[in-house]
Amino acid sequence: MKKKEIILRVAMQLFARKGFKDTSMAELSKTTGAAEGTIFYHFKTKQGIFLEILKNAKEDILSEFNRYIENREFETGIEMMEGAISFYLYLAGLKEDLFMLLHRRYPYELAEVNPDCRDHLESIYNCFVDIFEQAILSGQADGSIGPMPARKTALIVFTMVDGLVRFKLYNLYDAGALFNELIASCRRMLENKPVTG
Repeated sequence: MKKKEIILRVAMQLFARKGFKDTSMAELSKTTGAAEGTIFYHFKTKQGIFLEILKNAKEDILSEFNRYIENREFETGIEMMEGAISFYLYLAGLKEDLFMLLHRRYPYELAEVNPDCRDHLESIYNCFVDIFEQAILSGQADGSIGPMPARKTALIVFTMVDGLVRFKLYNLYDAGALFNELIASCRRMLENKPVTG
């Protein structure tokens, strides 16, 4: 692994666990074995490291999701949604440091004053919501999901799923214990129900 990749990986772990503000460059240097000068050569600033982590996150997420979709066939859009939910929970477990970093306050404080940070965060979250929206549109096309605003509904589903991830990351509740209820709730919300009258 190249020194730059090691710096990014360790920085993400430290930023996720301790917070951006409480992580010093001296600590990053000591943990990676890279001199502070080497770190600054690659990234210029601590904020530069943070922005690079966010930039790489979107590419990584898209790559993981594309790999997942390529290896699956779904009979209906509702099945695709259930798969997308399962995959999101799996990804949150696989990339715990990234998700913990995304759930900290600092990225959103920085996004208020730094357009690059805002763009990276919007790209990451749009990527997630696009996955759920794609399933909804597919389900509307095959009739398994009812007529509803696809983007807004995708945002609601994403919020529910990401809320469970937050519980798991902060050891507040076993997200796995709610998985079946989450799937059942999403199914009830999305299914194309015949109109009765």
